[in-house]
Amino acid sequence: METEDSGGLRQSLRRRHMNLIALGGVIGAGLFVGSGVVIHRTGPAAVVSFLLAGVLTVLIMRMLAEMTVARPALGSFYAYAREVLGARAGFAVGWMYWYFFVIVVAVEAVAGGEILQLWLPGVPLWVLSGVLLAVLTATNLVSARSYGEFEYWFASIKVLAIACFLVVGALAVFGFWPGAHGGLANLTAHGGFAPLGVGAVLAAVVPCVAFYTGAEIVTIAAAESAEPRRAVADAMRSIILRVVAFYVGSVFVVVAVVPWNSPEIRVSPYAAVLSVLEIPAVSTVMNAIVLTAVLSCLNSALYTSSRMLFALTRNGDAPRALTRLGRDGVPRRAILAGTVVGCVSVLAAYLSPDVVFQFLVNSYGAVALFVYLAIALAQVRMRRRIEREDPGALSLRMWLFPWLSYLTIGLMAAVILAMAVLPDSRSQFWLSLATLAVVLAAYEVRRRRAPAPLATTAGP
Repeated sequence: METEDSGGLRQSLRRRHMNLIALGGVIGAGLFVGSGVVIHRTGPAAVVSFLLAGVLTVLIMRMLAEMTVARPALGSFYAYAREVLGARAGFAVGWMYWYFFVIVVAVEAVAGGEILQLWLPGVPLWVLSGVLLAVLTATNLVSARSYGEFEYWFASIKVLAIACFLVVGALAVFGFWPGAHGGLANLTAHGGFAPLGVGAVLAAVVPCVAFYTGAEIVTIAAAESAEPRRAVADAMRSIILRVVAFYVGSVFVVVAVVPWNSPEIRVSPYAAVLSVLEIPAVSTVMNAIVLTAVLSCLNSALYTSSRMLFALTRNGDAPRALTRLGRDGVPRRAILAGTVVGCVSVLAAYLSPDVVFQFLVNSYGAVALFVYLAIALAQVRMRRRIEREDPGALSLRMWLFPWLSYLTIGLMAAVILAMAVLPDSRSQFWLSLATLAVVLAAYEVRRRRAPAPLATTAGP
């Protein structure tokens, strides 16, 4: 059995959990709802935008997988950034990632509450969101395996839903679905394949990258897997097929079956397709699927934020009190810390949705991209170090190193810079930059109080 410094966490996740954690992390509620906004702003060429963003994400995940398989470490990329980029970079990566996911906790709890309100209109939003948050916090408090089981079934439902959607869509495109005319006329019939220009296609890559955020969760969960190297390698090797089949494939079905400028696409692209194909109870079916996706994201956000916070304590980058584990090897205080912040944010969404909550949502919009850029930078340095110290550990390698790594760094930097100038993402970039500034200021406070260097968690 492969082992690593898990910090006392139980290695109870199995390979089936890990595979579905990786898959579930990629498929979020944004695919089912948010992709409609991209299609509306891009046209049928949104397929290209999702493909380009998917390729960039695959490259980042390959870089991360190389490091994780070679040197499994508690905290994954936080540990790698700390080891090869320095304590300041590690601190910033860890805390930005934690902040990203505690805001995701609130966003998904609110989204889930809004869906439940469709069936329970008399219950206040904060109550429904609070119940969802409490239930999934309880499952995370039980054990890592409990989280893994819930995520396994949540992800399975999402995969099954998309698989069915792709089959139905293919039947419609080929003219085998009752009442469907078939063909690909919708790809060019309404202003052309790229009616808003190539610039719109490239600009759409920026929000599309955010849709793929979450694939890296499997490397965080590796610390609680009995076979971290094999589990991560298997999950990451198959991500290419997932990206193409689920994102690009399903968006292609949407723009092939429904005119891209249809108002229904912007609201819910998948429901628009099902409605055109006259599938009964479309609204109920889609609401149930989106709720499942929301619960999956909420479940993963609680897990991921707690494990990153726990990893931060190992180097004194977070309060030592959060290090304590329950009898089942669960960092309960770290889980509850994320839940508390999530609850406060949910209340902000109820009491001040247009000011406080909107500020929180915008302040984390580019944070994950900052982390992805740090992952890419760390991989170049880590690869050099491993080649010197233990070249046999590189059983999974980044393609065409170092040139493809440099290209990935450049592309990710370009995406981040594009956020700074595009009107739709400019506020998110600058508020996220403010988040980074706050984190760096916190590091200076921590450094002055504890100037002695601390050992890294990454090891051979």
